[in-house]
Amino acid sequence: MRILIRIILNGLGILLISRLVPGIEWQGDLLYLLITGAVIGAINVLVKPIVTLLSIPFIILTLGIFYLLINGAMLLLASSLLQGLTVEGCLPAILGGLVLGLFNWVVSAIGKDD
Repeated sequence: MRILIRIILNGLGILLISRLVPGIEWQGDLLYLLITGAVIGAINVLVKPIVTLLSIPFIILTLGIFYLLINGAMLLLASSLLQGLTVEGCLPAILGGLVLGLFNWVVSAIGKDD
């Protein structure tokens, strides 16, 4: 159940960044939005930890700003895997990764059990 909720939230995050960030477009129906959320979730679980681990020196050197580039790269990777998600360049990818990260942070803070 928790995985399904995470997929739905990732899909809603993609819908949000497609509306807020110029240069990021999403096309498709509700089912494709769920598929997009699942792909984003899989990338965040499988690829992102490895890239983050290999990038620790750069993250420390830039005081965490390099992590924004990692988020943008993961969004570009998702864009290359999905036909309905279009990211036009590095700056929209970085801004989209920032907005998606903030969205996930707010949702997880709201849904946290005390």
